[in-house]
Amino acid sequence: MTTPDTPSALNAVIAGLNEAPTSITDAVPLLPRTAGVYAWWAEPEVLPGLSGPANDADPDVRLLYLGIASNLRNRIARNHLARSGSSTLRRTLAGLLLPTQQYRTTWTDRVILVAEDEPRLTAWMRDHLRLTWFACPEPRQHENTLIRLLRPPLNVEGAERGEARSVVKAAKAAYTASAGPRPAGLIANP
Repeated sequence: MTTPDTPSALNAVIAGLNEAPTSITDAVPLLPRTAGVYAWWAEPEVLPGLSGPANDADPDVRLLYLGIASNLRNRIARNHLARSGSSTLRRTLAGLLLPTQQYRTTWTDRVILVAEDEPRLTAWMRDHLRLTWFACPEPRQHENTLIRLLRPPLNVEGAERGEARSVVKAAKAAYTASAGPRPAGLIANP
C-alpha cells in the first residue's frame, strides 16, 4: 500500500532527480538494485520541441522522461537499454527517430524492434541521453505527482496538451504502423 506524497518526501525526490545527470555508461554500474524513480535527460537539440524543464544542476539538459522501478539497475540495464518489448521509452524513442534512423520493426504480442536494431537504439541512447535517479522504497506514490508537476514530454499521460504531445502520439502511431498490419490471430499486449 502506498501513502500519499508528503511535501518533504516529494521535494527530496525532485532534488535527487535534479542532480547533475550522469552518462549512461557511467550510470549503469552506479545504479542501486533498489526501488526508486529515474529521469532521462538530453540537450534541447537532441529532440527539438520535446524538451521538458531544465535540470537544476546542469541547465544545458532538459527532462524527457520519468519512470519508476522496483530495481533501478535492472529496469535501466535490462529493459531501457536492451529490449523495446519491455520499454515504452525505447518504443517512443524509436518512433521519434524512425525518419532519421530507419529502425525496422516486427510483431510479437506487440511491435518491437528487429534484433539487429536494438543495439543501434541503445548506442543512440548512450550517445544522446543522460540519467538521474533517486532511490526510495515506494516510488509509485510519487510517480503521478512528478509527471504532473514536471511534465516530461515523453510521458504522454502527463505531457501538456499541444504540439509536443501530438508529436509523441504521432511517433508512437508511426512506430506501430511501421511493422505493418497485425498478423491474424495475434492478441495485442498493451
